[in-house]
Amino acid sequence: MSMNYELSILCVIFFRIFTSSSASCDYHGFLYCLSVHIPPPTNLSRILYSPESPDYSTVLLSSIRNLRFVTPSRQKPYFIVTPTNISHIQASVICGRKHGLPIRVRSGGHDYEGLSYRSEDGRPFIIVDLANIRSVDVDPTKATAWVQAGATLGELYYTIAENSRQLGFPAGICPTVGVGGHLTGGGFGTMLRKYGLAADNILDAILIDANGEVLNKDTMGEDLFWAIRGGGAASFGIVVSWKIKLVPVPPKVTVFTISRNLAQGAVDLVTKWQSIAPKLHENLFIRIVITKEAKEGGEMEVVASFNSLFLGQCEELLQLMEKSFFELRMKREDCKEMSWIQSVLYFAFYTNRIPLEDLLDRGTKPERFFKAKSDFVQEPVPSFLWGRIWGRFLEDEAGVLIMDPYGGTMNNFSDSATPFPHRQGNLYNLQYFVEWRENGTVPYNKHMKWVRKVYKEMSPYVSHNPRAAYMNYRDLDLGKNELDGNVTSYSKAKVWGLRYFKSNFERLAFIKGRVDPGDFFRNEQSIPPLLPQESSAGFSAT
Repeated sequence: MSMNYELSILCVIFFRIFTSSSASCDYHGFLYCLSVHIPPPTNLSRILYSPESPDYSTVLLSSIRNLRFVTPSRQKPYFIVTPTNISHIQASVICGRKHGLPIRVRSGGHDYEGLSYRSEDGRPFIIVDLANIRSVDVDPTKATAWVQAGATLGELYYTIAENSRQLGFPAGICPTVGVGGHLTGGGFGTMLRKYGLAADNILDAILIDANGEVLNKDTMGEDLFWAIRGGGAASFGIVVSWKIKLVPVPPKVTVFTISRNLAQGAVDLVTKWQSIAPKLHENLFIRIVITKEAKEGGEMEVVASFNSLFLGQCEELLQLMEKSFFELRMKREDCKEMSWIQSVLYFAFYTNRIPLEDLLDRGTKPERFFKAKSDFVQEPVPSFLWGRIWGRFLEDEAGVLIMDPYGGTMNNFSDSATPFPHRQGNLYNLQYFVEWRENGTVPYNKHMKWVRKVYKEMSPYVSHNPRAAYMNYRDLDLGKNELDGNVTSYSKAKVWGLRYFKSNFERLAFIKGRVDPGDFFRNEQSIPPLLPQESSAGFSAT
């Protein structure tokens, strides 16, 4: 197919969009630019979609995880580009910038507020969906891997296990999370106390900047490489792939899940856990999930589930638990020994008796509505408050609290080692989560009110000045209505930026001002550009 013929077909398809859209964007020019930069034999109609394309809705929904953002009223992208190689991404950036169409980048689609595929500001935008950029290349002899940003954590874990059962990677629990977004926000999972964050184990990256240039660690410079490892790379460019350091795992690990209800002393155990879990041996990770479960008779009760990974065998774990957390009354029969990759299945699906191939399921259909918020806890929360929180679960059957312990290796990093600053002094991360499946204003208001109420109730007992939050648990509530309109975008962004990044936020904004001063890569919580003369810290470009 000739370039001119293909372009004429595309123009016919997109005619109605052009004639009904804002004149500030040159859609004809964008399409022509793409046809120049992506010449045959690539068929543009197979990687470029508009609302007029038959498969547009399928592609748009393919990795949306939250039904809150699947509504007719939501602003949708003018185009979705599904590149199959790096030149397609470069062309999208070059043409989008030239013709006034900023880009939002999607890998797994798990971002909690959907900012990789929707907009609240009314401005037109393009999605670059990296689902087809997803190869994983493991080098077991060097204990490294190159993983493309569109791969999921499940695909990464599966490929590591295919190449070596002695290696793993310290990242998140959910296998359908995209590698691209997870690593850029920090990324933690069951091995964070031993090996730190996923972002702490990044060795190199391939990034396309706002000029369409392809950069690696050396050519992007120290500052930008620092920024994309925990500062949200989508503010600075499009990461195509990451080189990661794989970590040793023993032949056998041990997992357990022990659930306790109120009558079994759950409140006292949660209170005790706060002081114990961050000080345990770094090989031992015990998180808590508080939720409602059905008893045998069908009646619901609130339970705290102590969910653990130990990088060792049962005998050693029993000794550690007897010495450090005997109150939990762990028994030998609670132990389940397995390989590390089986433990990945255990935490993802609550069983390891399923095929490893289940890790390759990308889960492409949104099935639930949800909202989440987060905190960091630096002093143990008093037991009376846990008793009160217990009562809150009787108000909403859909609520969940997840508490992930820190300490161990996390204490060895300074707050400025990466943009993720929540290191020393933090006992654990606390996630408030509520999900529901019924549509409508009534359930929406009920569940949103619950999660915000519990979050507010915890406010005196969590970190403050600022009250910190985890960027990968994105929360658009942060900073709303706290400033009037007569302030700069940087000042507005500081309200949420300091919560995610603390004192690292200004450095991130300065780097943004250097590499993307026109703010081409932007969303409702992207890093705003800060020019050198505006910076109070005197950062120097590298």
